Amino acid sequence: MNDLENYFNTNKKRVIDKWSHYFEVYDRHFSKYRGKEIVLLEIGTFQGGSLQMWKQYFGDKAKIYGIDINPNCKQVEEENIKIMIGSQSDRDFLKNVVKELPPFDILIDDGGHTMLQQIVTFEELFGHVKPDGVYLCEDLHTSYWRQYGGGHKRKGTFIEYSKDFIDKLNAYHSTEESLPASSFTSSVSSIHYYDSILVIEKRPTPKPIRSQTGTITIPDMQTAELKGFDKFKARRKYKLSLEMNKLTSFFKLPWKNGDF
Repeated sequence: MNDLENYFNTNKKRVIDKWSHYFEVYDRHFSKYRGKEIVLLEIGTFQGGSLQMWKQYFGDKAKIYGIDINPNCKQVEEENIKIMIGSQSDRDFLKNVVKELPPFDILIDDGGHTMLQQIVTFEELFGHVKPDGVYLCEDLHTSYWRQYGGGHKRKGTFIEYSKDFIDKLNAYHSTEESLPASSFTSSVSSIHYYDSILVIEKRPTPKPIRSQTGTITIPDMQTAELKGFDKFKARRKYKLSLEMNKLTSFFKLPWKNGDF
């Protein structure tokens, strides 16, 4: 049991509502910020209990901000905890948040959990996460709940939207104009999916460089036992398979077993 889970289980202050498996994820990605001067924003304050939990976990140097659409949530303000009132699906409001608040070390989206809210929040606030910060969106199971706009493989859910992040993360290796390297590619080091949670860790990420060290001593498997014309044919066949793979990829044709 980590410190966050222990706090939750012994909590006598404001109400906290969390799934039990979230605490391990939080601690895994947030523990490096403990005791440091950080800025944390949580969207969706509810009763304010989680804000108190973050304050205790990170220490007195942390500045904790919350966003909620309910004006009554201003009541949870205390030392080092400030609340802004507005809708996370309101782009103008979120643009104002960017102007008023310092860049975030940690951004937690625990708001209304609709597809529109999660997508708009990411699009407007992800860029305000520090270059070495963490973005976390939770309760992603609503991407499978129709009352929230979800549904398995349904176009427009946050889960489907976020699958593009995988391509963007690997865009340095793309040779197609449809997938150029972007600011996401150069600013994100890793993406983590958990049950109902997406975590994106940022870090300046230049195009990777491949290098090789050591001495080659093992013969090529394709031609190791062959000689003369047989070796030539084997090499030719291998090169032809690579060209065929490129051709089918260009036309986006399906292939069997990933090779010819």
